[in-house]
Amino acid sequence: MLRNLLLIAALAVGMIGLGARLAGHHDAAPFAIWGCVIAAAVLLERWRYRSRDATPHGNWQKTEERFVDPESGKTMLVFYNPQTGGRRYEQDPHA
Repeated sequence: MLRNLLLIAALAVGMIGLGARLAGHHDAAPFAIWGCVIAAAVLLERWRYRSRDATPHGNWQKTEERFVDPESGKTMLVFYNPQTGGRRYEQDPHA
């Protein structure tokens, strides 16, 4: 929701800035530039920051470690990939 709102606001600022710049207002260029930069950042952030080890494929080993997720209050299992050093967390189906 917040991501969509930020994207809409950034696109609106970029388009208004671009329209004002094309109308002859030279001081509107930063609005066009920053609106487009922020819109591009919002669109690319999910691709850039998604975990490459988020998929269950690979050499994942279940550890004895468990913890209670503070947000959901559910017990989580910890998996470890010795090839990458990555850690993955899954909800304990038996808890």
